[in-house]
Formats: sequence, C-alpha cells, structure tokens
Amino acid sequence: MNIHLLELQRRSARRVSRPAAYLRDLAAWGQLLRGGSGDPPSARLSGAVVLAAVALILAAAAAVPCFGASVAPPVSPPIRPFAPIAPVPPDPDPLGASRSPAPSTGVLPSVSDVLSVVDKATASDDGVKPSDYSAPVKLAVVFTGLALLPAALMMMTSFTRIVIVLSFLRRALTTQNIPPTVAVIGLAIFLTLFTMAPTFSKVNDDAVQPYLAEQIAFPAACDRGIDDMKDFMVRQTRQSDLGFFIDLAKVPTPKTARDIPAHVAIPAFAISEFRTSFEMGCLLFIPFLLIDLVVAGILLSAGMMMLPPSIISLPFKIILFVLVDGWRLLAQSMITSFN
Repeated sequence: MNIHLLELQRRSARRVSRPAAYLRDLAAWGQLLRGGSGDPPSARLSGAVVLAAVALILAAAAAVPCFGASVAPPVSPPIRPFAPIAPVPPDPDPLGASRSPAPSTGVLPSVSDVLSVVDKATASDDGVKPSDYSAPVKLAVVFTGLALLPAALMMMTSFTRIVIVLSFLRRALTTQNIPPTVAVIGLAIFLTLFTMAPTFSKVNDDAVQPYLAEQIAFPAACDRGIDDMKDFMVRQTRQSDLGFFIDLAKVPTPKTARDIPAHVAIPAFAISEFRTSFEMGCLLFIPFLLIDLVVAGILLSAGMMMLPPSIISLPFKIILFVLVDGWRLLAQSMITSFN
C-alpha cells in the first residue's frame, strides 16, 4: 500500500491534466481503497463506497461543458403598456329598491300563451307577416308536443290505473311473463280508450269540431280541450290530494274544476290514481294468497318441505281465475271504478 501512496503523491505533484492521467488516478485510488487480501471485509466495503462516490463526482464533472462559463439570463419580451381603462360609474340603486318587481300570479302560461309567444318570436320586423324561419320553429314545437304525448297518455288518462292493476294480477298469479307484457300494455290501451271515450267525445265537440269549422282559433281549441281533460281528472282525484297540491302551489282557491291550473291537477290526479290502483291490487292478492297458504300447509303436513308451494298452487290459481270469469270481473271493476 505504501508503494501506491508514493505513486499518487508523485502524480499529484506533476498536476497532469490529460484524460489518461485521470483514469490512472482513478485506478490507483481503486487499488488503494480495495486494500490487500489481508484487510478485513468492512475495510474493503468502505473502500468500495468511497470509490463509487468518486466515480459519481467525476461523471457529474464530465457532464458540465465548462465550469467557468457563465449562463446568460433569459431575455424577457418587452412589456407593452396597457391602455387606460375608464372607471365604471357606480350603480345609483345597487339593491334595486326603486325598481318595481314584476307581479307574480303563480300560474304557468297556458298553451295559447305559448303559441302566441312562438308566433311573435318568429314574426318579421313589422310583426305582420311571418319570417323565413317561422315554419321550422313551429315544426320543432309540434315535434316536441308529440314527444310529450306518451307522458300525457299515462298521466292524464285512466291508463295508469289500468296497467298497474293488470301488473298486480300477473304478479298474484305468479305466472312470470304470462300474459306477456305486450298483451298487458295493449289491453290497457284499449281499456283506456273505452273508459276515456266520453271525455274524448266532449273534447271533439268543444274543441276539435269548432276549430275545423273555423269558429275558434287553435289556441282557444287547445284551452278548451285541456279544460275538458281537467274535468275528468278532478272527478277521479281525492279532495285531500288536490288540496295538498293547491296549498303547495300557493294558488288562489279555485271555484270550479277549470280554474285549477294544469300543473296542479295533473300530479294530484297521478298520485290519486297510484293509491287507487294499489288498493285494487291488494284486494286481488287476497284469494291467491289464501290458495298459497293452503297448499303450503298441506305440503308441510305431508313432509314435502323441499317442494316449492308455488309450483303446486299455480294450476289451482289459474283454475279459480277461469271458473269465476276473472277477466270479465276485472274489466268490469276497473271500468266502473271511474266516476
């Protein structure tokens, strides 16, 4: 090891700047740090760590192109002066105390009001003849009304009550998808047409025929048709449900059924129909539930506990429903339930 120290001192005194001299110095330092074969393992490990640190320092120094070179600062673009901003005059009435608020009636616009807005919005500048885009806008309004037609069919007619009762019947019979959903919906639609025939006839007499005879305008015909539909809905709605929505809407107490706004009459009619249909469905469940209890008791007494009672009770339910002419009784009950 003394020979290696003397060699390093001699090379340091000469201050050799060539790259080969750096490599020889690194090899000499490695030979010095590795030690001899008689050195303990800890000394050899420490030498290896120091050797790795020296190698990292040399690699970092080689990565820098020039130690003494100065880095030029980034040149920022010239700043252009902004134009002076005029001050905003203060609002003399920031809280709007002197502004008169628009009176609130609590009533939504009617169909005639919506049609009048469309006509006015699509009119020309003189307000007399329609503009070029009047027809497309009116066509879009018509298509929007057709898209809302299924919701009107369900929420403003007897369809809701009928389809829910038919669904309860299929669930009580435990026949899964018999009758199929398409047949149930079809029967509900035609029973709806049957029960709504008097109301539709009244709408035809009061709104459709006068409009076709050019006795009334289209907005007036729409208002007359909606009034006839409100007469039907109010007759089927419980007074408690109707009063609940009138109180929530905070509208004046109506004197007649036609004075009730449509956005109050429709939800009141809907929840009333839900309650009535659920009551009829629960009454339908009672005889079929008794059959299930009897069959389950017989199977339990016979020791056949692993056999599902619904498999045995299904034929008895179908036989009972057919013998009592259940479809006629059900249709009669649903039709006569409408006042």
